Amino acid sequence: VRLVESGGTLVQPGGSLRLSCAASGFLFSSYDMSWYRQAPGKGRELVASITSVGGSTNYRDSVKGRFTISRDNAKNTVYLQMNSLKPEDTAVYYCKARMFRNEYWGQGTQVTVSS
Repeated sequence: VRLVESGGTLVQPGGSLRLSCAASGFLFSSYDMSWYRQAPGKGRELVASITSVGGSTNYRDSVKGRFTISRDNAKNTVYLQMNSLKPEDTAVYYCKARMFRNEYWGQGTQVTVSS
């Protein structure tokens, strides 16, 4: 089982990034997928999630209207489109796959929002 995040980098405030999480080793389409983030000195927090069936999405309040989670089951990949980035979005971003008691995490990708 592997989850590999990519797309993190340094970006200026107001900029955009798209994170990707490529999955392998499990039946991706059957798993709910989520993006979490962890800023220095803080706990890991849920950013956005998308269900396996129906593709229903959910976002934390601070990113609503700016971030969009999506998935491509044909490519076994989940995305996080991040627009209007703010310095407080700086964190390591992780993707997670979950189905019942099965849960897998990626290694994370660093997003830094700074001028």
